[in-house]
Amino acid sequence: MAAQPEKKDWSATQYLKFGNERTRAVHDLLAQVTPHISSPNPRIYDLGCGPGNSTQALLSAFPSARITGMDSSPDMLSKARATLPDVEFVSSDLSTYKPDQAADLLFSNAVFHWLRTDNRIPTLSKLFKNLQPGAVLAIQVPDNYHFPSHTLMRTTACLTNKPWSKYFSSSHIGDTSDSSRPDLDPIEPPSSFYNALSPHASLVNVWRTEYQHVLSDHGAIVEWVRATGLQPYLNCIEDEGAREAFLTEYEERLKGEYERLGDGRVMLGYPRLFVVAVRK
Repeated sequence: MAAQPEKKDWSATQYLKFGNERTRAVHDLLAQVTPHISSPNPRIYDLGCGPGNSTQALLSAFPSARITGMDSSPDMLSKARATLPDVEFVSSDLSTYKPDQAADLLFSNAVFHWLRTDNRIPTLSKLFKNLQPGAVLAIQVPDNYHFPSHTLMRTTACLTNKPWSKYFSSSHIGDTSDSSRPDLDPIEPPSSFYNALSPHASLVNVWRTEYQHVLSDHGAIVEWVRATGLQPYLNCIEDEGAREAFLTEYEERLKGEYERLGDGRVMLGYPRLFVVAVRK
């Protein structure tokens, strides 16, 4: 039987190798949020705060805010606390977390894409409905399930007669009915988010942006996703040699999908879906 993904911690150091690129979406989301925040000292929750890069952006935009960062990763929280010692950071699970109903802003950079389909929009709706009138919910999620960076994770894991094959032989990769598999669920279409939030909102703003990140080489793409979507696969592979063989195969397959630019670098297309909703 294939090993299930272990409950291993995330790496703040790995995540921050591309900190500027990852934080770009935070600033784009904030640009649509700030017009809706009228309080001089708003109460803000940063859901899935990671190493605190999004929290820092929130603090810069709202210097007088009282901010609480929430995450489930000890390493991410440790980095966040070291970076922003005056900000409150708490450990919790997004599916069960209950912010103060007096919150002015619930902000989330990427964490909702880790929830399974049957839990993602219900969790989002529950959080939104508990807000006070005029409060704002703002999220962004990577929307790359069908992009080569992520399809090749599934393809590589499903190869037979490879050193890593036994670890995925019964993991049902691609079968969205199996919640134990390492691959994430596809993101719902924009209309699903709109339909879920609009009955309780005075405004719902949904948009999608595909970023084009120029990286040094195909190995850099591996390093990028190793901090996020690739990690559940690596957690399944118990043998270090098999894990390295998996990474080598994955990188080789990336070379067939991402051609070199004129200067030898590569361009990683990275789509993200954004939602801003104001509670009525």
